[in-house]
Amino acid sequence: MSRNKDVIDAHYAASDRGDLAGMVADFAPDIRWTEAAGFPLAGTFTGPDAVIEQVFKKLPETWADWSVSIDEVLDAGNTVIGVGTYSGVNRVTGRDFTARVAHLWRLDAGKVVAFEQIPDSAVVREAM
Repeated sequence: MSRNKDVIDAHYAASDRGDLAGMVADFAPDIRWTEAAGFPLAGTFTGPDAVIEQVFKKLPETWADWSVSIDEVLDAGNTVIGVGTYSGVNRVTGRDFTARVAHLWRLDAGKVVAFEQIPDSAVVREAM
């Protein structure tokens, strides 16, 4: 297991605990975080504070019982891939969803420099 995989495993463990500081502990100051087009929070956010404010804090505003369950973390050196499932209940429509997702993490010197989310956005949008 590489240091980069350890960093991403630690991020997911912090997420499971609801520990925002732990989730961003290994983010580079200029991390570029991309939420997929078609996803409710679509866009690219730069820096840990922007990710916290524009993604991590906004998800619970839109979704009750928001959950990220990562089944597998694949180590490819400076790239790490998380594969799993999102689920939640839309606060406006009351509709729930379950959607597969892949997370593409890029690391440099043990710091996360980029993240790209690849979800099944159609399923999420249907719940909205």
